[in-house]
Amino acid sequence: MRVWVLALALAGCGTSAEKSDWEREHEEKLAPADEPVVLPAYPRGELLEFSTGPTSEFRFFVDPASISVGSGVVRYTLVARSPTGATNVSFEAMRCRSGEVRIYAVGRDGGWAGRATEWRATRMPWQNVLYRDYFCPLRQAIASRDEGIRALQR
Repeated sequence: MRVWVLALALAGCGTSAEKSDWEREHEEKLAPADEPVVLPAYPRGELLEFSTGPTSEFRFFVDPASISVGSGVVRYTLVARSPTGATNVSFEAMRCRSGEVRIYAVGRDGGWAGRATEWRATRMPWQNVLYRDYFCPLRQAIASRDEGIRALQR
């Protein structure tokens, strides 16, 4: 009984602004649902290429006009081209603290189609490169679209 009363008394001692280590680590997952996302214009201009390493036959690009940053999430349009010229386009997002990605829409006939996927761990080589080297260094989101563009241009 005394332990129960002590636990209740201690539970009320902290301020509501204090967060546990678990809450800080998982705050993106505890956050309210995503804000409505406005799809960017379909990529038609200059694309910035990035390398995923010597073993990939595909070439990968980001549309600089589509990059946006907010609440630890970086959104961007990814363009992947095969050696035969086939092109895949998707509008995606990365949660930098948790290392998760989400696809909002895919390109089809010069426009956007499909429904958003759930957040999932980065697992594809190009996602890992974008995460580690360009958009989420040290698990922290870049500060701005311009910072992302500069990183891709280097």
